[in-house]
Amino acid sequence: MAGTSATEENALLQHTGFLEYWCSRLCSMFAFQMVSVAVGWQIYDLTHRALDLGVIGLVQFIPSLVLALPAGHVADRFERRRIVLLCQSVEAAAALFLAVGSAFRWFDEEAILTVIFVGGCARAFEFPTMSALLPSLVPTTLLSRAMAAGSSASMSAMIIGPALGGFLYVAGAHVVYGASALLFAAAAFLMWRLRTESPAVKREPPTLRTVFAGITYIRRRPVILGAISLDLFAVLLGGATALLPVFARDILHTGPWGLGLLRAAPAVGALAMSVYLAHRPLTRRVGYTMFYSVAGFGLATLVFALSTSFLLSLVALLALGALDMISMVIRAALVQLETPDEMRGRVSAVNAIFINTSNQLGEFESGITAQWWGTVPATVVGGLGTLLVVSLWMWWFPELRRRERLETT
Repeated sequence: MAGTSATEENALLQHTGFLEYWCSRLCSMFAFQMVSVAVGWQIYDLTHRALDLGVIGLVQFIPSLVLALPAGHVADRFERRRIVLLCQSVEAAAALFLAVGSAFRWFDEEAILTVIFVGGCARAFEFPTMSALLPSLVPTTLLSRAMAAGSSASMSAMIIGPALGGFLYVAGAHVVYGASALLFAAAAFLMWRLRTESPAVKREPPTLRTVFAGITYIRRRPVILGAISLDLFAVLLGGATALLPVFARDILHTGPWGLGLLRAAPAVGALAMSVYLAHRPLTRRVGYTMFYSVAGFGLATLVFALSTSFLLSLVALLALGALDMISMVIRAALVQLETPDEMRGRVSAVNAIFINTSNQLGEFESGITAQWWGTVPATVVGGLGTLLVVSLWMWWFPELRRRERLETT
């Protein structure tokens, strides 16, 4: 990683469109995190069934899986700014509906889940479209730094959003939903103000071939396929965070406060690394750096699995989050830079499927293997599996391993 001059560090801030994009993303992510916390608490208050908490995750996951490919095609056929604007407006309306319904006690569990499903459909279109929109806002030389800055917005929301939502919930669920509606509306307003710096491209008519073109494109690009599949299998196997309650209570012998710190640690590490990469971007040997960071992720998982010290476990989780952020920034930048603008929506949609699948199935895999083998052995196997995946991918994807710079020019 090379240093940058003061002029280069401020170059990103000179792009007004990126600043509006960043603030819009921050507001949207904060609102989403706050709604997620409020919905979980509200539904559990209504039903007192732990199973319903899993149903909430399922209701949010299904739209992201089913609608990802159509969302990518839409992002490549229509103006992306307007798609994001529409999605954030729908989310604002859904949050407002939840606020009014909760204030007047109109809602039961089914009604809340229905509104959450509608919001999930909007987010299924918003996520890949936002990813595809970013390269049109900054030069390619600033793209990795812009992605790191964008990731810092997401990490900040993941750390502060749930705490803010929990604090506001003291005044009632409707207060959390009302504040979230305002944040979604602010995100939509910023997106309405945004003006892209790239000309519009000719869009293809909708066919099955064009809808699935993102999958076809990725299969023919070893660098992209290697990057996103490496992340998929590494996170799938190394999902130690899903077992944090067990580690906190039975292994580290700490209480809820300790569990809270353990849960926050990966996001704190990722946030710190994203801020660092925004000021000191990756400039050379990015292929090896990606593989080394994923290998470090696996090693951090092993340290966490074998640790019986709360402090050491906390440090391992901080390192895990930071190393994951390095690989994420490289992967995201490679996906965008290796993809022509007219394909970015569909390729981003496929990437979103990989991300959602690795996160959701990774938690499922961790739970199943922990049930079979025990918590510590399952986490150790996951860390070793991540190291095995890195070794195999370095062999199977030499183009990715030898990649020197993010941009090809």
